[in-house]
Amino acid sequence: METGDWRTDRIGSALRGENPCVLRRLAAGFAVIGDVQFLPGYSVLLADDPQVSRLSELRRGRRLAFLADMDRLGEAVERACAGADPAFARVNLEILGNTDGFLHAHVWPRYAWEPADLRRMPVWLYPRDRWTDARHALAPQHDGLRAAIGAALDEDTSRPATTDGC
Repeated sequence: METGDWRTDRIGSALRGENPCVLRRLAAGFAVIGDVQFLPGYSVLLADDPQVSRLSELRRGRRLAFLADMDRLGEAVERACAGADPAFARVNLEILGNTDGFLHAHVWPRYAWEPADLRRMPVWLYPRDRWTDARHALAPQHDGLRAAIGAALDEDTSRPATTDGC
């Protein structure tokens, strides 16, 4: 496979160590930073088996591991983006599978500076140019955020979550 072809085989290239977007290998997949960054910090969890097309195809233990990895990546993106931009608002997590036929989960950071008409809507409603314009492509200016997400993934995630007492 030629350099640059990793986009046509995102999971296979991650398994071979050729996907340049991989942040970390997790229990059931790969945490990768998105190759489009119109919402800085956008990341994806790729299942580590390219033949798996939906969550329900995984055995229960593997399914729970994937969901735990999605939670872990979501928290890492949240922590990194909140530290990088005071306008960070939240993270949206999505498992869709409508375009790419392999199991993956999107982790979208959302910001107060987003256009008001899009801020409360699904990211998929953003204009097409946000997805294709080279100005929004993953580039060296995202290295700091990329490193922060990776560092957050490396931190101990075994601490208990906060609760409201219920």
